[in-house]
Amino acid sequence: MKYVLIIPDGCADEPQESLGGKSPLEAANIPAMDAIAATGVVGRANHVPPHLPAGSDVANLSLLGYDPNRFFTGRAPLEAAAQGIPLGANDCAIRCNLVTIENQTMRDFTADHISTEESRELLTTLSERLARPELEFVPGVSYRNLLIYRGGDDAPPFTSDTRATPPHDLTDKSVLDDYPRGPGSALLNQLMSESVAIFADHPVNVRRRAAGRLPATNVWLWGQGRAPALPSFQETFGKSGAMITAVDLLRGLAALMGWRRIEVPGATGYLDTDYAAKGRYAINALDEVDLVTVHVEATDEASHEGNTEAKIKALEEIDRHIVAPIHAALRDRGDYRILVTPDHPTPLRTKTHSHGFVPFALAGSGISVDQFTTYDETTAGQSQLAFADGWKLMPYFLGS
Repeated sequence: MKYVLIIPDGCADEPQESLGGKSPLEAANIPAMDAIAATGVVGRANHVPPHLPAGSDVANLSLLGYDPNRFFTGRAPLEAAAQGIPLGANDCAIRCNLVTIENQTMRDFTADHISTEESRELLTTLSERLARPELEFVPGVSYRNLLIYRGGDDAPPFTSDTRATPPHDLTDKSVLDDYPRGPGSALLNQLMSESVAIFADHPVNVRRRAAGRLPATNVWLWGQGRAPALPSFQETFGKSGAMITAVDLLRGLAALMGWRRIEVPGATGYLDTDYAAKGRYAINALDEVDLVTVHVEATDEASHEGNTEAKIKALEEIDRHIVAPIHAALRDRGDYRILVTPDHPTPLRTKTHSHGFVPFALAGSGISVDQFTTYDETTAGQSQLAFADGWKLMPYFLGS
């Protein structure tokens, strides 16, 4: 049996007035996703418990079959795992975004999609100016970077009561009430404040302003946590797996689960990603593992930008270049199951992640056909197949 999970990140949404009361899923031309619904079942799952943050970290942990109430420790440790950064018992990883804040408003949580090279140059200067033995700034991709706090023999100052807001939750909003709070927050706020002066006239920002681009005004620290202890997917479910993604969060989960990580040329984690290449690489991976997961960030990015047209286009690209060819390849190989589902809703209205159920469509060997023929939130809401504990969807998908 071969299995494929396709994750159009954050694609679940609300009815849009501009779409005549339809959601992007309902408005998009997605015949391949609808075909899965028509030949299988449609349902819904809730991957984010109400007491945990509505982020891709919690949601994808659940979607991949791990109870976030047991295993979630924070987003940054997952991204540290993606980079192969070991965390000791008293170490913490902290997400270190480069952002643009103007008049205490989050103008752009990506610092105008700053390049990886520019980001590395800014963090190098930050490391030099804020040098401390316990702090290690680690460049990542574009605006997504890490700060590692090495606790040594002492426990880190951060606890589960430390509160830090993801910057993508603050787009076009005031940040005054969302600076870090709780244990260890004084250090986080100090570093964020000191970065403002360091970045103000940095050569990178001088060049960006001259080119008409937004500057990276400072770092925004959040997502802190210690290393999680995940049992391997093979140990838990008896299946081997591979992950295709352009996002370090999913790469880190794959590393911790013992999955292969397949890097696809042209996969950007943005709207310009090479959808067709992701589809081809996924089909090739079917010969090597039991379960292939294809994660696509584009739909989530479109929601963060409040771009309805881009979200519909991303859904249609995923349908045409990923879902359709993969489903065809699976049908030619014998017994299979295919599952399409986002991790969490990301409404265009709020431009941020939210709690709540998301729709899924599942078809393949041993799956009874229900009465539904389209894949969308309305159809899923009518289904009796629902997982309030979203992490139970994975064993259902695998038939275990």
